[in-house]
Amino acid sequence: MKKIVNEPTDYVDEMLDGMVAAHSELRRLDGTDVIVRADVPTDDVAVVSGGGSGHEPTHAGYVGDGMLAGAAAGAVFTSPTADQLAEMIQAADGGAGVLCVVKNYEGDVMNFDTSAEMAELEGVDVRQVVVDDDVAVEDSLYTSGRRGVCGTILVHKCAGAKAAAGGDLDEVERVAEKVVENVGTMGVAFTSCVTPEKGEPTFELAEDEIELGIGIHGEPGVERTETMAADEVADTLLDAVLDDLDVESGEEVVTIVNGMGGTPLSELYIVQRRVAERLDAEGIDVHDAWVGDYMTSLDMMGCSVTVCRVDDELTELLDAPAETPALTVRE
Repeated sequence: MKKIVNEPTDYVDEMLDGMVAAHSELRRLDGTDVIVRADVPTDDVAVVSGGGSGHEPTHAGYVGDGMLAGAAAGAVFTSPTADQLAEMIQAADGGAGVLCVVKNYEGDVMNFDTSAEMAELEGVDVRQVVVDDDVAVEDSLYTSGRRGVCGTILVHKCAGAKAAAGGDLDEVERVAEKVVENVGTMGVAFTSCVTPEKGEPTFELAEDEIELGIGIHGEPGVERTETMAADEVADTLLDAVLDDLDVESGEEVVTIVNGMGGTPLSELYIVQRRVAERLDAEGIDVHDAWVGDYMTSLDMMGCSVTVCRVDDELTELLDAPAETPALTVRE
């Protein structure tokens, strides 16, 4: 499998160097795989995140005004170490405390727990929220409980906006938990991804097969079935999320049709078309619809559908200005 790499072992290091070279508003902590804002705000709560590489633009792509103050990158599909997470927390802290947004994977949760204890010993007030928006499976190879996937980006956005507006740590944590309680996601894979070191697919799918409910690392889903037309894919994903959230007619939502890294944007818009049709038919109001690659699985072909129930507070936070490499929201 052809990839644009030098040495696979240098993949994350060179990627982060390239990101900093492209975005002067970011800086990399010396000797780490941590990206922070070049101008960490003082007196504001810092919202930080992190996880394995391979999901770009997650996580460092969301570091910037109105979203994250820092992000730590692990090796591909591997959690950052507790030491690096602790360095990120301390570097991002502007004096008002730090909220860690953690995807529900055992390695991430364990290392964030340890890093929070380390940072607290240095006098940092640290809180954590764990995102578990994947409605497909209750437990998986890497989790106890549901996996954290693309809905995490909405947590970053709302918590970051609350922090930028001067909210204290309690308020920022509350808003993050509110998003977690109201967001659901389900994904599908049409192909496996190929990790740089392995150089071959991590699992096999026949030409006429797809995997429903796949995780962002290629974890098994709920069903391997024959290829579906776009509308059937959209209906299957959307139905699972709406059933889980119990969204009713007259409620308002924000949606994300997210690419897994190898799916053309044109195909994502075909899925979005069906999602919009369905929600309109069911009397569900759409405040905003995001379409693109927000949380990927390297070069996997596939997509996920995220729905988040919103109210006036959450829509105001989602609409608040943000300036990051991967997401810009204008006033």
